[in-house]
Amino acid sequence: MSNPPSPAAVADGTPLRRRVTVRGVVQGVGFRPYVYTLATGLELSGHVTNTPEGVIAEVEGVPSAVARFCDRIALQAPPLARVDSVHHDDVPVTGDAAFTILASRTGGPAGTLIPPDTATCAECLRELADPADRRHRHPFINCTHCGPRFTIVTGLPYDRSHTTMAGFPMCSACAREYADPADRRFHAQPVACPACGPRLRLLVPRPGVSGPPEPAAGADPVAEARRLLAGGAILAVKGLGGYHLACDATNPEAVALLRRRKARGDKPFAVMARSLDDLWHLVRISAEERSLLAGAIRPIVLLRRRREVPVAGAPRPADSVAPGSPDLGVMLPYTPLHHLLFGLPGDPEGPPLLVMTSGNVSGEPIVTDDGEALERLAGLADGWLTHDRPIHVPCDDSVVRLCDGELLPLRRARGYAPLPLTLPVPVRPALAVGGDLKNVLCLGEGRRAWLSAHIGDMDDLATQHAFERAVAQLGSITPVRPELLAADRHPGYRSARWADRNAAGRPVVRVQHHHAHVAAAMAEHGLDGSRPVIGVAFDGTGYGDDGAVWGGEILLADYDGFTRFGHLAYVPLPGGDAAVRRPYRMALAHLRAAGIEWSDELACVSACPPDERRVLERQLERHLNCVPTSSMGRLFDAVSSLAGVCHAAGYEAQAAMELEAVALRAPAGDPVAYAFALRPAGLTDSATPAVTGPGPGGGARPAQGSRGGVDEGLVLADPAPVFGAIVEDVRAGAGPAVVAARFHRAVAALVHRVCVLARERHAVETVALTGGVFANSLLSSACAAALGADGFTVLRHHLVPPGDGGLALGQLVVAARAEDRTRAND
Repeated sequence: MSNPPSPAAVADGTPLRRRVTVRGVVQGVGFRPYVYTLATGLELSGHVTNTPEGVIAEVEGVPSAVARFCDRIALQAPPLARVDSVHHDDVPVTGDAAFTILASRTGGPAGTLIPPDTATCAECLRELADPADRRHRHPFINCTHCGPRFTIVTGLPYDRSHTTMAGFPMCSACAREYADPADRRFHAQPVACPACGPRLRLLVPRPGVSGPPEPAAGADPVAEARRLLAGGAILAVKGLGGYHLACDATNPEAVALLRRRKARGDKPFAVMARSLDDLWHLVRISAEERSLLAGAIRPIVLLRRRREVPVAGAPRPADSVAPGSPDLGVMLPYTPLHHLLFGLPGDPEGPPLLVMTSGNVSGEPIVTDDGEALERLAGLADGWLTHDRPIHVPCDDSVVRLCDGELLPLRRARGYAPLPLTLPVPVRPALAVGGDLKNVLCLGEGRRAWLSAHIGDMDDLATQHAFERAVAQLGSITPVRPELLAADRHPGYRSARWADRNAAGRPVVRVQHHHAHVAAAMAEHGLDGSRPVIGVAFDGTGYGDDGAVWGGEILLADYDGFTRFGHLAYVPLPGGDAAVRRPYRMALAHLRAAGIEWSDELACVSACPPDERRVLERQLERHLNCVPTSSMGRLFDAVSSLAGVCHAAGYEAQAAMELEAVALRAPAGDPVAYAFALRPAGLTDSATPAVTGPGPGGGARPAQGSRGGVDEGLVLADPAPVFGAIVEDVRAGAGPAVVAARFHRAVAALVHRVCVLARERHAVETVALTGGVFANSLLSSACAAALGADGFTVLRHHLVPPGDGGLALGQLVVAARAEDRTRAND
């Protein structure tokens, strides 16, 4: 705040007028009605309006009342509001007789924040179920406290004319509520009712007739949709940020059919439950997890499954919903349509658990357009429960988990986007384009960073188009006009190539993948970069400065640069992506590197067909298509196959996820941990590997500072002893659970040992755990516990995902600092 009324002015009874500018999430959350109520309650005159930079109010009256208004405006704000700043200044008195809400002003820089979509509030749910209410069973019921926001906004300021509700003129009853300061829907932009709101339809194919689907028979599309779901059908359901594909989660045939049609492999589905009462017997739910499930955001929450015997008669998802996963991803209804789909009291019974997965073929972006839904989902759905309110911004469900009682986001989207993050250091206007997997882009300026919702994997052409639309959309609701672009150093990344093509003379700064991961963790924890951290960056794939595939890295890093202090010893990655899809290839590569014979008694060896085994052996001998890798993700794959857990991966990190699931079943009381060998790097270890990739290219420049390179005492973590011990355990009859648990303990012990060495040599005591491998809560918890017990400060992700969904945040800060240095030296 600034320039409060002076004590002299307050003591004097002369009328005072002040202009108050409020910035933050203050549009679409009932802020103007709140200001109106606050001002009239204090008997102040004046006005309030929306502008592109925020909410501006002018209040006039007794100085003491004006002072109370200025004191309360932030403290008593509506529940969905987030006030970032309040600025007020004296202006001339005008003699206004009343306080009014003015039409929104357009023009000027965008400074306001668009709120995220919010789950249906309790008041709206009561009206939805009340036969006497005029919005009884209205699928689009909302108010100033809930409903769509981000996904319907087409421009600023946030008014109905700048949303996809512009095509639905309010009826007289809704208009009266909208204009009544005492009403909960006062200036609620998406307000509607059955008389004037969007229309719901259920479309089904005509039996035996080609052509577009037609409206289903029956007066109630929801009741018919519920009946179809109970009968085993798969429906495309239009949600807030896109279409879902839904089926009865308790019906094994329906789940298997959806899995085949979507080309999902064994990747787990998320489940939507009617209520918390339908979940207690399936998963363990803490008080914090209950709050997440039932709160305003309503993400998908990963919860540990119960091992107990199922409760007799209680609904239970089919085994094929999440095969091999230690967790079940669950969420509760967050739109009126979801609540109606499960049924109100007295409705015919429908499925109590529904699979709710993104409406797309695996690898493509979520479908939002109605025409595209009929075309792209035609081979997947048996019907379409749709409506005529357009979705302007695609937005998947967010995915989170709690790790040691703290939030760990795995996909940041609905409910969180587009709220900005506060940066610990100022950055010049920049666009960071993220990576090619789990792409998320980021716009930043000053001390704010806006991340897009989850976009997807850039291999797909439709995702690349979605990326371009996200750049334009995020740019339209933020004040950022990028002066530079940041991208990954991988020469083949489509995101980086896009940055090169669209630079238009602006610098493109290439940021090393794992440096960006560490910088993201530093930024979200508010570190200013004045002191380095020990960055433990574990993931599957990241382009290394020496041309190898990095992924098991211990870095000494700040925003200006990094030093590679240690890493997993290189092993060949035989066949590139083939080794990712077939973990037994990585297991055989590690066995060969450890000097262990490929014996048929080992599960990974027998899983490899003899012909492929012979080709693989020649590949490894001659170094053909065998890029060196230090990847921790690939090490998890190898151990998963060696332990007999997973030999073929149908989705990213399947082998590692299933290894974690098995480890959780290990018998208690076994303290044994395998041990990595630590050794200093020799000349051949630290030199460029045999296969070296090209540089960044495209005229881009790397961001790494002059300090970059390798530590003089570079530490290599050799997993050969781990593989030797696992083989001994397997031959002695140890089960997969024992092997998996001992391996997890080995990795945690490795992290602790290397961090202790880094502390001894460089006096650094802060450790950042980052990278996709740390989505594994068993490993994350073990590492944090060991480090914390030894006096380290441990940073784990709570605002952005540890994987590539958080990469753009780190790129943004590193690139902006690199550009500052470049300009300072010019």
